[in-house]
Amino acid sequence: MKEFTPQIPIYSGYDATTTAEDVIKGIDLKGKIAIITGGYSGIGLETTRVLANAGATVIVPVRTLEKGREALKDLPNVELDTMDLMDPASIDAFAERFLETNRSLHMLINSAGIMAPPLRRDARGYESQFSTNHLGHFQLTARLWPALKQANGARVVAVSSRGHRLGGVDFDDPNFEHKKYDKWKGYAQSKTANILFALELDKRGKEDGVRAFSVHPGLIPDTNLGRDLSKEEFGPKPILDEDGKPVSNEQPAEFKTIAQGAATSVWCAVSPQLNGLGGVYCEDVDIAKAVPEDSLDPAGVRPWAINPCFAKRLWKLSEAYTGVSFAI
Repeated sequence: MKEFTPQIPIYSGYDATTTAEDVIKGIDLKGKIAIITGGYSGIGLETTRVLANAGATVIVPVRTLEKGREALKDLPNVELDTMDLMDPASIDAFAERFLETNRSLHMLINSAGIMAPPLRRDARGYESQFSTNHLGHFQLTARLWPALKQANGARVVAVSSRGHRLGGVDFDDPNFEHKKYDKWKGYAQSKTANILFALELDKRGKEDGVRAFSVHPGLIPDTNLGRDLSKEEFGPKPILDEDGKPVSNEQPAEFKTIAQGAATSVWCAVSPQLNGLGGVYCEDVDIAKAVPEDSLDPAGVRPWAINPCFAKRLWKLSEAYTGVSFAI
């Protein structure tokens, strides 16, 4: 087992046009169990469809059972249960129900997320993007740890975003209690947190056979992730210089289909190309390159998202905020 997976491409043979169907070809998942948050819409739904059709049993937690049933009614091997990522008691109850089945968990894909909403807080006062995108998934993964460990070879996939390049985690004020709320800084912070979480989780879990990856799915216009955004706000975000002037705006935008957007999540969850590897940020169905802090390239992962000291600090902060720790 490699102690450290370099943040450099492995030239997988896939690219930005690869679909989830391309990745799953020839892979039999009969007997495997997956849990996919957000698995009833957008790229999460496509991920559910592809894994279920390959034979996996897929459990999809939803806030509203009726909505989930409608979205998933035509898929085989899918189970529904209730959970709300902003409600800690709901997360605990969902995990407890799964653990009571005594099943191993081979794949946990943390795909649910929100993007750039107006300032909202959970019942604890935590900002909604940090709460939903990171803290909820941190707690869920911790509660499901016994089942992941029991699998003797599990993978956790944290769906992040290229948006992490807009800023890192503000460890002193992650919930915008002392500074003005900026919805894009909040989004970037939560997506950086996803990457740091996968980095630290892989470090702590690999001796128990649990490997973790973070993923940028791509720019995908056909999902409801941007439901709080105007048409003008949706799409690539400019990189600003020190004076606040745009120096790159990622034009022309390279949008993906939902089938292409789900490809990297599926690859990280099932591909034998990643056996023995982990803790890396992936995009376009390959391990992404690491780029400097001042890079104008929209691709690649920024230094603040793969800093092991930041990853460890975020882990401790997350334990304090959730009151949950991993039995590792």
